[in-house]
Amino acid sequence: MKIFTASNYKIVLLLILLLVISETTYSQQESSKYTIVIHGGAGYIDPDIEESIKESYLNSLTKALNIGKKILEEGGSSLDAVEQVIKYFEDDSLFNAGKGAVLTSEGTVELDASIMDGRDLSTGAVAGVKTIKNPISLARLVMEKTPHVLFAGEGADKLGEQLGVEIVQQEYFRVEKRYQQWKMKMLEKVKGTVGCVALDKSGNIAAGTSTGGLTGKMPGRVGDSPLVNAGTYANNKTCGVSGTGTGELFIKRTIAFNVSALMEYKGMTLEQAANEVVFNFLPEGAGGIIAVDKDGNFAFPFNTPSMLRGVAASNGIFEVKIWK
Repeated sequence: MKIFTASNYKIVLLLILLLVISETTYSQQESSKYTIVIHGGAGYIDPDIEESIKESYLNSLTKALNIGKKILEEGGSSLDAVEQVIKYFEDDSLFNAGKGAVLTSEGTVELDASIMDGRDLSTGAVAGVKTIKNPISLARLVMEKTPHVLFAGEGADKLGEQLGVEIVQQEYFRVEKRYQQWKMKMLEKVKGTVGCVALDKSGNIAAGTSTGGLTGKMPGRVGDSPLVNAGTYANNKTCGVSGTGTGELFIKRTIAFNVSALMEYKGMTLEQAANEVVFNFLPEGAGGIIAVDKDGNFAFPFNTPSMLRGVAASNGIFEVKIWK
């Protein structure tokens, strides 16, 4: 008795072909997914600020988000998106990173930054640099061109010269509003850093953070932004995180890594883990985080009155916000 006729054989082949096409289409749909989140610092921004100032913040967040979105849409890497977004923030004097960074107690600028690749946990960071125009780019070079993770102070500045990043004088970073904050010792007002977390179409997560630190900080003080596990973390198995707020608290409580740990070891969702660390690990007013998980979900909880933030994703979402 014949089991397969020529006609049946053709039908089986057709079914197999349709299955392969279906699986390929599904894979292509999966690989078209991306998400990017950004922050421009957490702290206090008066809800009654002038409309022009509010629009300046929202416009800058929108421009930064569009830079990263375009890179991801065109199939670029999450590392490229993170670096380019943060470079934009470092060049925009509205934010406490790069040009427009806050001043130390001696009236100088000391900058910190880090970047992390979720594929293999590679990391690069710099702390206390004084002449590097874009610390995030030097942090990436530390990751890709040296066997080390963190360079600090004069050694980091010299490394930047050797690796060919743009060098500037201290005067480049100073802007009038930061000078006025420094004179008034507005420590409680400026807690901001800038950061970005992205998931690209290849499923790779990257995170980065850059800051000028706290207004009036002691020279040599280093916060959480250049410290992996505290202010920055990325792991393709779980999520990517960038923090903003009072760095000492983020360091003591290992904030960025703990979001990933709660997901991996306790089975929490990204939202559950992010809320847990911000609202239960940190005291009120300490700051906030932005995060993206391996499936493209995002979260940006904060326990301060405001956090400059934004999100864009392949499903069409695009929004920037300041207050809750």
